Amino acid sequence: MAGTRDKSAGGIALVTGGGTGIGRAITSALLAQGYTVVIAGRRTDILDIAAGELAWENPESTVRAIAANIGDPRSVEALFARISAEFGRLDLLVNNAGRGLPAVPMEDISFEDWNDIVAVNLTGAFLCTQQAMRMMKAQTPRGGRIINNGSISASTPRPLSAPYTATKHAISGLTKSTALDGRPFDIACGQIDIGNAATDMTARMSKGVLQANGETAAEATIPAHLVADAVIYMAGLPLSANVLTMTVMATQMPYVGRG
Repeated sequence: MAGTRDKSAGGIALVTGGGTGIGRAITSALLAQGYTVVIAGRRTDILDIAAGELAWENPESTVRAIAANIGDPRSVEALFARISAEFGRLDLLVNNAGRGLPAVPMEDISFEDWNDIVAVNLTGAFLCTQQAMRMMKAQTPRGGRIINNGSISASTPRPLSAPYTATKHAISGLTKSTALDGRPFDIACGQIDIGNAATDMTARMSKGVLQANGETAAEATIPAHLVADAVIYMAGLPLSANVLTMTVMATQMPYVGRG
């Protein structure tokens, strides 16, 4: 596991949920910066298509697709074992994978849906962080960076979104604990909270979504590549510096103050 980082390249990165949406935009930006990127997700077909397209867009960089269920410890162990075997180290982990539910009253949320969201959004981030910490402590040069996708729901909920909001609040705690526990080993951890990046998941925003006052209103969005640009900035810092939290959001979205 003691691979040596090529100082002329961006290093080795893992992006969970890297085949679609924000994860794909982040992957594309990292590839353009010279990173070798592993994208992980549940669906092999989506990952393989994304990897092929990303490789075509970035012919001088390397992208690997590895199917993994990040809520399953054995699947995560296998994912990191493959990264270690092929690349020998990990310089950057982007815990991006996540899912939500349509707006549902709290009393109507099924136990199965609750568990599934917790498994992907929180347990998956923890399991990947755990494996990354082990690699980053042991490799030479030591250390690395972990960036968590927190969402603005990490601080302010939308109506009828208890499972998603609870997991994203928990990500803030995981981020701070990782930053603290990783400090002696040159492992930096930060969080990016995203407000309405334009992806398939947020397509409904322009048509109108439920607001805290009970009304339905359209919300502004921003291109996903702006989020990727922010990740590139965070990832490009020396390990002696860290962006602990950053919020990237559409200026006109109803979030700050009373909406």
